[in-house]
Amino acid sequence: MLGCEGGGVGLRYRLTLATGLVECLCFAGVVFGWASLVFVLKTDGYFTDLCVNLTTGPNSTVETDCSGQDEQFSLVFTVTSFMNNFLTLPNGFIFDRFVDIELGLCCLSLSLSLIALSMLLFPALSFIAVGGILFLITNIQVGNLFGSHRSTIITLYNGAFDSSSAVFLIIKVMHEGGVSLRSSFLILSVCSVIHLLRTFFLMPNTHIPYPLPEGFTYGVSPGKSNSYNVEESEKTPAETDDMPLQPDDGQQSEDSGKVASFRSCVQSGFFLWHLVWLSVMQLRHYLFIGTLNPMLNRLADNDSALVSQYTNAFAFTQLCGVLCAPWNGLIMDRHKGKPLAPGETDKEADLRSSSLSLFLTSLQCLLFSICASSPLLPLQYLTFILQVLNRSFLYGGNAAFVSIAFPGVHFGKLYGLVMSLSAVVSLLQYPCFALVKGALGGDPFYVNIALTLLTLLAFIHPINIFYHCRKLTNQREDMAGGAAITLAEAKM
Repeated sequence: MLGCEGGGVGLRYRLTLATGLVECLCFAGVVFGWASLVFVLKTDGYFTDLCVNLTTGPNSTVETDCSGQDEQFSLVFTVTSFMNNFLTLPNGFIFDRFVDIELGLCCLSLSLSLIALSMLLFPALSFIAVGGILFLITNIQVGNLFGSHRSTIITLYNGAFDSSSAVFLIIKVMHEGGVSLRSSFLILSVCSVIHLLRTFFLMPNTHIPYPLPEGFTYGVSPGKSNSYNVEESEKTPAETDDMPLQPDDGQQSEDSGKVASFRSCVQSGFFLWHLVWLSVMQLRHYLFIGTLNPMLNRLADNDSALVSQYTNAFAFTQLCGVLCAPWNGLIMDRHKGKPLAPGETDKEADLRSSSLSLFLTSLQCLLFSICASSPLLPLQYLTFILQVLNRSFLYGGNAAFVSIAFPGVHFGKLYGLVMSLSAVVSLLQYPCFALVKGALGGDPFYVNIALTLLTLLAFIHPINIFYHCRKLTNQREDMAGGAAITLAEAKM
């Protein structure tokens, strides 16, 4: 249960949970509030040199064409979103050896300072993305403190990561009220001292192990700190139940006292289909976020006030990510506390529950993509709702599945690898944008249809897990039936 530990230990657990939630909510995923930030950047004149005046019509009407500016902003977001995911791989390797929240703090502080000084927009936003994902990775392990609520906590943090994009909405509103972009980012940079205090007082020196040892404590305290090495603890025979289910044959490794190797995890069908599941949906989201501003301008006939209204609506819906994400965790944790079927392991039960979550996430993305393909402006309110719901399920489900299906000793590396490989796929958003602006004359309809069809690939992953779990169930029933027959024959 939440806070099941007594006294100061339970209080520290709850403080760690609460402060981690604030950290993710206010800093981790701010870069995905890009639609709000790009509105401010356009107002401040970024890349206006790429706008050209065109003379059109019989009356020689002069119109300003800013497609070059939009393309440059799209490139900025493409690079930033790529860095956000791709550098998760080296960060994952670092995480499996150290706790790298200090590195995240340095990246975030540097990036905020660069933007505050109006310098180097590309590297500044990239550092924001890298620092933010480091905060998320290091906070995911907090779920280990709460046992049966583990997946719920993981998805809650991922929801907070999504909702933090609303920080740029606050900056946009403040900018409209007269507060400069530089002042806003300087304030955020000064707030980084909060992360430093939390690192020393409310985070362990290494990792939070799972399952959690009795009386586990951490941080600066008069008593002795028990910061365990998760790699050593997971290699003990007592914890072999935390081994992955091998998707190829439904069996664990031959030596049940050893954790499956990193290589075998990467080569498994679970990992490969999970990569496809994440990549196609992430590409759909990134292209939507990166092209939202020009799309709204096109649908609103360049009405600046109307574009601002829809941009604010989109940013406000992002706040709901922290409310939507725990629903996914509850779906994945719904079997906790219930008796297992004869012969069923905790790992298999976790995996079986995850199949429904993965399927619902795929279905949400399909509906979101269909709505996003519509040229009706009022329908975009529904698109915003489906987008934040699906995004909160996507990343929370991604982290929870990796923690369920594979050994915790490889979590950082596997999480980093799947995010990095999906980042390579996400680079396709820029040629898609260039195609829309060029050959398609600004109409993204055909690209949206193609992406909608591509999202159908995401359904393969949950179906594969469902049939894998059914296969294991049939194997247990056959073994139980065979044992009963043998016993009956022995009695005759």
